[in-house]
Amino acid sequence: MPTKPGSLELLNEWGGNLLFGALSTIQISICAYALGLCLGLMGAMGKLNGGRVTRGVLDGYTTLVRSVPELVLIVILYYAGTDTLNRVLAQFGFDAVRISGFMAAVFVLGFVQGAYSTEVLRGAILAIPIGQIEAARAFGMSPGLRFRRIILPAMLPYAIPGLANLWLNVTKDSALVAVVGYSELALATRQAAGGTKAYFLFYIVAAGIYLTMSIVSLSLFARLERHYRRGQHRTR
Repeated sequence: MPTKPGSLELLNEWGGNLLFGALSTIQISICAYALGLCLGLMGAMGKLNGGRVTRGVLDGYTTLVRSVPELVLIVILYYAGTDTLNRVLAQFGFDAVRISGFMAAVFVLGFVQGAYSTEVLRGAILAIPIGQIEAARAFGMSPGLRFRRIILPAMLPYAIPGLANLWLNVTKDSALVAVVGYSELALATRQAAGGTKAYFLFYIVAAGIYLTMSIVSLSLFARLERHYRRGQHRTR
């Protein structure tokens, strides 16, 4: 009568799949986070300095994304977005394209992250003492130079805590991209647990991997915050 494999044997057999899934999760999260930051920065500047139409469009974007569950947005953006893109290409005589699961995951999660980043960065910019920005204008700094020398360094201490939370959110939201057919840590865990029926073992291991990623990430963000808060008065 065959013996049931032990935990170590199961981990040896499926551990590579879990590590590959964890690597995919990190890759998706980094790319989506970077895209979200770019969209968020443009959105924040548009809300603060744009015209009425620009602010209205951005308000609609942030309200929609923050109101609709991420899973629903992922499904809509992936399937409806792919169909719309192929229809547009067909109008110009081009062949239909098939978007890879990785690119779809990065775009969709980045689109969602952009809405939250917009509000985080907008709040951080508003927290800068207005006198600093007015002094930069008085010295004749161009908008680009004013952003690099004054706004960006001054806003980072206020933005980093919120951006750290957004990073943790995107690492967890990456588990939702399984619906577009891309394998990451959550999907690899489900496959390992389903194939071995060792659900508790593999989900505990996956939880440990997510927790490790979070602890390391929070440590890095804490160091960044200490760096950019150097010389600032601390209140208790």
